[in-house]
Amino acid sequence: MTDGIDGRKRETLRRFAAIGAAAPFVGTASADSDGDGGDANETREAIRGYVPTTPGAHFSKLRDDLRLGTGEAQHHLRKLEEAGEIESAKDADYRRYFPADRFGDLDKRALGYLRRDTSRGMILALLRDPTATGADLAAELGVSRPTVSTAAADLEATGLLDRTDGYTLTEPERLLTLVVRYADSFDADAVAFADDASSLVAYDP
Repeated sequence: MTDGIDGRKRETLRRFAAIGAAAPFVGTASADSDGDGGDANETREAIRGYVPTTPGAHFSKLRDDLRLGTGEAQHHLRKLEEAGEIESAKDADYRRYFPADRFGDLDKRALGYLRRDTSRGMILALLRDPTATGADLAAELGVSRPTVSTAAADLEATGLLDRTDGYTLTEPERLLTLVVRYADSFDADAVAFADDASSLVAYDP
């Protein structure tokens, strides 16, 4: 059983390491020159591949997706952050990770909300139908009206939604682009949306 788990972990690390090796970060040498050995370098290369393809992922998602231990993930993320290759931002109870110097604050906040199921569902629904009401959103997402109201208040607080007259996305083009660009790192609904919407994208963060 342990051999199977280790094998899946190595396969996962190698897959993301190939992405990281194809688009290396600035500072790669300094992050890997701490004497941790080849396995550590492969793990960091996997993180280098994972973070740009899944920007805004929080610590637990990154750890679980890469099949890392908590201490192992913390160690390598700290090394990469110290080397200036990645950066993190606190988002409520989560710490989210991004490639360094690639996203502004609003894009980071938008990606954080796109990684929350209810908020992402609301954003996709409003991009599809800007006239959708709170009741429409609750019915489409299969959640309660209070759940929609709470998520809407959070989106409004971060500047992504206006509730003055219904629910209006304030940055629809930005959100559309982020959904399309990183659809594969969200869910099947985002992928389906991206397949229909990719021809509409103009914004380039």
